[in-house]
Amino acid sequence: MSTVSTVNGGISFWYADEGTPAPREPLPGDTTADVCIVGGGYTGLWTAYYLKKAVPFLNITVLEARFCGYGASGRNGGWLYNGIAGRARYARLHGHDAAVRLQKAMNDTVGEVIGTAAAENIDADIHHGGVLEIAHSPAQLARLKDFHSVEIAFGETDRVLRGARETAERVHVTGAVGSTWTPHGARLHPAKLVKGLADTVEALGVTIHESTPVTEIKPKHAVTPYGTVRAPYVLRCTEGFTAGLKGHRRTWLPMNSSMIVTEPLPEALWDTIGWDGRETLGDMAHAYMYAQRTADNRIALGGRGVPYRYGSATDNDGRTRPATIEALRDLLVRFFPTTAGTRIDHAWSGVLGVPRDWCATVTLDRSTGLGWAGGYVGSGVATANLAARTLRDLIQQDSGQAGPTDLTTLPWVNHKVRRWEPEPLRWLGVHALYAAYRTADRREATSPQAGTDRIAKAADRISGRG
Repeated sequence: MSTVSTVNGGISFWYADEGTPAPREPLPGDTTADVCIVGGGYTGLWTAYYLKKAVPFLNITVLEARFCGYGASGRNGGWLYNGIAGRARYARLHGHDAAVRLQKAMNDTVGEVIGTAAAENIDADIHHGGVLEIAHSPAQLARLKDFHSVEIAFGETDRVLRGARETAERVHVTGAVGSTWTPHGARLHPAKLVKGLADTVEALGVTIHESTPVTEIKPKHAVTPYGTVRAPYVLRCTEGFTAGLKGHRRTWLPMNSSMIVTEPLPEALWDTIGWDGRETLGDMAHAYMYAQRTADNRIALGGRGVPYRYGSATDNDGRTRPATIEALRDLLVRFFPTTAGTRIDHAWSGVLGVPRDWCATVTLDRSTGLGWAGGYVGSGVATANLAARTLRDLIQQDSGQAGPTDLTTLPWVNHKVRRWEPEPLRWLGVHALYAAYRTADRREATSPQAGTDRIAKAADRISGRG
């Protein structure tokens, strides 16, 4: 089907639907603050929110290069769920019980976001339907069962495993042979959440300067073309755009992810699909997909297109290659054949932060006052909230206002990650790995074998995902 009528880029469908926010003023010149937060996405705004609520007299300044939610916070798939990058590694480093505590904190975070949004009157189209992840090949089913068992071992005893018939009663995905469902997830409208959060923190007295790119972060200084903010604490909350900061080209890799959204679907078509529970929907492929049924009855679906741009470059307002749009549309029709004649209204892309060891982290360097959080590897909608509350507690502990808390002792706090390889090794490695994952997915789709393809196993070992 032609993509001529598809809006391509323009940041994301979420902003086409909601409208971009009225611009806030850029930084007018040199100034001071108690806390300077670099980045106006979920991590930065939640951190400002929790710090200001905890210590109302704090002078907090948020600096954003474009506008709040321009990055992943305004382009993601709207999955508020309990996944966290790096849990298995944290279990190996700190013990199983420590990783269980981290997972429980993530489980609780889903409810924290839902409850706080309601308390602050932020209408983000949140529907608490859980997360449904499906398998549609013998190898995927084996992986799904293993995944389900592992999640239960990490304390998620309310997770449910379903066979093919029970899965079809929830959503009619062609070829689905099983699924696992957790209640710890919800669908939301990303732009509505980030816009509501920005308005909320501004109303609390936090200063937000947009159109203010930070070029360098150093102890007690955030440097911009318009002036420098000096503060005892400077927090880097830039996720996939971290590589644009001086000295951080190889800190986190900006991984690209792309999405499409259909026109609103009629009830007759929904009758063929089901999905009445409006769970967020994923699968067990190596190059996985993610989807939601939106509040206005569209299907928004995403996956990896061009996974990485040379030199850690980021996109131009979300514009996406036609070949990627067609590939995502093919995936949509493969899952839901009755959507074959459906118009694709919008396509876009964005970047997420990937550390070399695929572990999300939150850190405060007490010797310099520099802090950071991120490397969420696509699980940032909820993780950003947990990171923000942890940064709050770390700052209060460092400033003598409080002692250690349950959050400051979680295993991802102050985790050290080595840097990514220099170019061209970085580009060659990432593209080779995703070519391997796609090859493994194709082989598994036509194989009766239940084991994970050996190519994918090798890719996991090389990438550090395993």
